Amino acid sequence: MFIDKIPNRTSPPAILLRESYREGGRVKKRTLCNLSKLPEALIEAIAAFLDGGKLARADKREAGPGFEILRALPHGHVAAVRGMIRKLGLDKLLQGRAGVDKRVRTLIEALIIQRIIAPGSKLAFHRALNPETATSSLALSVGLADVAEREVYEALDWLVAEQSRIEAALAKKHLVDGTLVLYDVSSSYMEGRCCALAKHGYSRDHRPDRPQIVYGLLCASDGTPVAVEVFEGNTSDPQTIREQIEKLKRRFKLSHVALVGDRGMITSKRISEELQPAGLDWISCLRAPQIAALAADTGPLQLSLFDERDLAEIVSPDFPGERLVACRNPALAEERARKREALLQSTERELARIATTVAKKPAKHDAAAIGLAVGAVIDKHKMKKHFDLKIADGRFTFARKQDEIDAEARLDGIYVIRTSLPKEKIGAEAAVAAYKSLAQVERVARQSG
Repeated sequence: MFIDKIPNRTSPPAILLRESYREGGRVKKRTLCNLSKLPEALIEAIAAFLDGGKLARADKREAGPGFEILRALPHGHVAAVRGMIRKLGLDKLLQGRAGVDKRVRTLIEALIIQRIIAPGSKLAFHRALNPETATSSLALSVGLADVAEREVYEALDWLVAEQSRIEAALAKKHLVDGTLVLYDVSSSYMEGRCCALAKHGYSRDHRPDRPQIVYGLLCASDGTPVAVEVFEGNTSDPQTIREQIEKLKRRFKLSHVALVGDRGMITSKRISEELQPAGLDWISCLRAPQIAALAADTGPLQLSLFDERDLAEIVSPDFPGERLVACRNPALAEERARKREALLQSTERELARIATTVAKKPAKHDAAAIGLAVGAVIDKHKMKKHFDLKIADGRFTFARKQDEIDAEARLDGIYVIRTSLPKEKIGAEAAVAAYKSLAQVERVARQSG
């Protein structure tokens, strides 16, 4: 790379960062970025760096007589995170019982900082503390030296033992009776065979070939993480609800809160068997078949409700004691229509190729072979419900089920929030906002993995 100055008539020259490359035996150059707006001193420093040995001499001159800069470690992001840890009081929360080794607490603080500034493995964290491989001032800032790998894992063992105490303190600070509690579940796949919780299950990482763990995260209404729990990898989302109820009632001493969770977790069965007996309220969302039933000809969900507003409150005998808030998102409707049409067209193209191949040599294609080929296409695009497929020996035809496609399209962009909270405790708009805030928990949960 090099810096190139391009004359610009009466205007100042353009300062470009460029690199050379070969193409077809000829040397060419391309522009990487325009440096014209940078201060002249910074441009000169970049030029010195690209020019090799001049940088060290320039550093020596700038450092003053008697000094030579051998290495500089980034520090600002470390200082910012350390300052926030103290502002939030996490350093005091980590102190625990009297007599606990200060070095252990310092290691936990360093783990938190490193997780924020440069997420990675525990081995990467250990390297970040090594003076020879450090990429920031973390070790110097917290006062750690000569850290062995085993110390990192011993510190984590201490943290696991202190988890209940720390979570109880966070709950006391961020949760009170009558508040909303956000809950979401995520998962991470595992390498190796030594984790007792690692099981094969639904993989959010699209790695069904690997065992995984599932973890549930409880947050305050503003998205502040309060508690986390790890489950076996084959645990379904609704099965994790019972432990959260127990945690809220017994450990955090909360008699009444409203749990906010997605529609795959807070199901009608969980509501009747676990939330209602525990005296808890809920905010969730209906599944697509439930919405379709509400939107039937005689149902309470009519599209005319959205002529002037994108939000309407309805009631249904199928959901006694609950308020239903129907919402319509025009942008989401447009996107779902686009995606569905794209999938339909992709499915049709692949099915058409199969039909053409069968028509050319029908004697070579029996129904079983055609079914396998068609099944692969249908499974790939998940469009089986929208096609009428007719398979026989030496013959295959298909057609769209346009009536069903149109019926589904009518509900594009429509979702229905369900809650047991009365209007005097939460309005329709606030209930919708609470459900949407689950996106914060989902981001935190994915980052925690």
